[in-house]
Amino acid sequence: MTTSDLIKNVSKTLPQGKPLVLVFQGGGALGAYQWGVYQALTECQVHPHWVIGTSIGAINAGLIAGNPPEKRMAALTDFWDLMESHGRRYFGTSKEAFNFWTFSNGIRGFFTPNVLAWMNPYRKVGIEWASYYSTEPLKETLSALIDLDYLNSKKVRLTVGAVNANTGEMRYFDNRDEVITIDHIMASGALPPAFPAIRIDGQPYWDGAIYSNSPIEAVLDDKPRLSSIIFSVHLWNPVSDEPENLKTVLTKYKDIQFASRDHYIDKEKKLHLLRHVIRLIGDKIPAQFKKDKELRDLIDWGCATTMHVIKLVAPRLEDEDQNKDIDFTSEGINARKAAGYHQTLNALIQQPWNNEVDPIDGVLVHEFK
Repeated sequence: MTTSDLIKNVSKTLPQGKPLVLVFQGGGALGAYQWGVYQALTECQVHPHWVIGTSIGAINAGLIAGNPPEKRMAALTDFWDLMESHGRRYFGTSKEAFNFWTFSNGIRGFFTPNVLAWMNPYRKVGIEWASYYSTEPLKETLSALIDLDYLNSKKVRLTVGAVNANTGEMRYFDNRDEVITIDHIMASGALPPAFPAIRIDGQPYWDGAIYSNSPIEAVLDDKPRLSSIIFSVHLWNPVSDEPENLKTVLTKYKDIQFASRDHYIDKEKKLHLLRHVIRLIGDKIPAQFKKDKELRDLIDWGCATTMHVIKLVAPRLEDEDQNKDIDFTSEGINARKAAGYHQTLNALIQQPWNNEVDPIDGVLVHEFK
């Protein structure tokens, strides 16, 4: 059977009744990798039931959940083509010169310099203006590309994470529970001090990445828990050779800062294992004893859910540095999109969620690099 034949059969082999969830990290220009991930999924007619994101991941998630299936790739393409046009304009210049231009001038359709903040960083301007850039252009871009009526029809569940700038607490905004606006998506991407806080219900919110850049806990802690296939898309890879100069130290520092924390998944594995143990013990208790309410309440802590986590890790590009998250060059965007596409196809072809598993395991991680 050819690869093409395998791809055509992917949607038929997905377990029925199991939600398919996309979890998108933040990472600026690195988010082009998620564009490639979704292209592979949609070409295989694999459509998500739930999309979770922070920062650029929230933007990509909003473009997906805020459009019907036949328009999603067009919305993603329009957004990333707009980002890439910034890179094409300065094709041929050095990466350092390109980054300097981005720092100085912003990106059309995304952000522009906030001159007031640059002139006097000590001036009391309020949290909505205390930033190096304004993201008003992004609001216009997303308003044109996201259908809020469709998004709030709940055909696809959307969750975006943001941090309350007053309390420091993470909050997940979810169209299952409330009406989501462009402001909710922008709040998830309001990374300080570059971008200003966004007010929601009177409270200022910043980028969720400063608290949790891999919001997989939103699905693993969801109630009610459902057996799911979770594509956890990682833009930052903390594993590399030992850095040997200041440039590689800064790059490594940023990778570690924004990478996911594997110990969280390890904790969830143990927690789900415990829930499965409780369920198995409960199954062995004679029915007459289960009439006791206190015992039933204890047994209810058990469950039989199985979470298949498809961990997709974006590869490093040659000569990338600590500014890679503003690398909106054509080369950078296209290379990351291609990597996301091919790695996702590999995962879809292997279909690890169909492997035989120990029924006591609740969370299984399948990593693709």
